[in-house]
Amino acid sequence: QVQLAESGGGLVQAGGSLRLSCAASGSLSAIDDMGWYRQGPGERRQLVALITRGGSTNYADSVKGRFTSSRDNAKNTVYLQMNSLKPEDTAVYYCYARISLRYGSTWYNYWGQGTQVTVSS
Repeated sequence: QVQLAESGGGLVQAGGSLRLSCAASGSLSAIDDMGWYRQGPGERRQLVALITRGGSTNYADSVKGRFTSSRDNAKNTVYLQMNSLKPEDTAVYYCYARISLRYGSTWYNYWGQGTQVTVSS
């Protein structure tokens, strides 16, 4: 069974930084895209950053220039470095990965359990 384990959330003051990590574990064959979504209070889940296996990235306009996503394919891990945090970045952050369980088989979307990020003003 595949699991995504997140770490690194917490409480930080505006202008501060946090680094989120997410490691995929279990019986899997390959990982395609990985990334991060977030869901604020009363809001729907929205894309924050997406990174391909080759390292190409796509960011939400609201985080461009402040957040950087990277990944270590050998460790099946994706990271999100968040700088210059703002109160409006407060949300539950979810790790995402597109995973194939066996060579040549269907790709599935997996999600982490979520980690709370709170930015105080």
